[in-house]
Amino acid sequence: MMSADLKLLRGDKCAPASGVDPHAQVHSSARLGNQCKVGPFAVIGPDVVLGDGCTVHPHAVITGPSVFGIDNEFHPFSCVGGAPQDLRHRGEPTRLEAGDGNVFREHVTVNRGTVHGGGVTRIGSFNLFMAYCHVAHDCIIGNRVVMANNATLAGHVTVQDHAVFGGMVAVASFLRIGESAMLAAGSMLERDVPPFAMVGGNRARLCGVNRVGLRRRGFAPVALRQIKQLIMRLRNESIPVEDIIAEFSGLPGLTGEATRLLSFLSTAERGLVR
Repeated sequence: MMSADLKLLRGDKCAPASGVDPHAQVHSSARLGNQCKVGPFAVIGPDVVLGDGCTVHPHAVITGPSVFGIDNEFHPFSCVGGAPQDLRHRGEPTRLEAGDGNVFREHVTVNRGTVHGGGVTRIGSFNLFMAYCHVAHDCIIGNRVVMANNATLAGHVTVQDHAVFGGMVAVASFLRIGESAMLAAGSMLERDVPPFAMVGGNRARLCGVNRVGLRRRGFAPVALRQIKQLIMRLRNESIPVEDIIAEFSGLPGLTGEATRLLSFLSTAERGLVR
């Protein structure tokens, strides 16, 4: 839970925002931290909490209940914290929670959770949502995720840290995108994407290892080698996933990265991109 949210729960008064344009609309129940900037014709609705240093550009809309950490940026015509697009939703008080340093570019939409999915859409920190991206209800997004233009998540999707989405990617409901996965532009996903993998196509297929992303994270050569071996075995669809897990689980010297990949494979409930 963010520090600004804790202040609100304790009943403390959040610092008044000095940079609110007189043409902006800020609801009386909204709480803005220090050095927040709100541009003309922006709208901040009831029960919104913004941490210190957030920037709300002209014409952006933030609705609640929503809680954001520090230094988030909302570009023009983004609509963040809106009601879930779920026919079962009857106006229940669900939430959106986000960490620090996220960037929501033009026309990005992010919906709150539903009571059927836990009630919360949760976003980590330092994520970039490029123009026209959509994050549906009850999604869980980690840290340092990049979603290029028009990438779309259906409800209940989980995205792990450092995943990268090309433009026009679409992910079906209840799927998982593993850490440091690379989804090529135009990919259509109907199965879980393993960590560290590169996938592409309609419907998406496993192409190989996200080598560039792993090098940027500074993975050791032994970790890169083990990941490559696992991904290459996974590409062979004649080998059952259970056999791959059994083959590698007993090997000595497994790195933490390979162990996380095996754990992801063993918990897949909706199939894997192969």
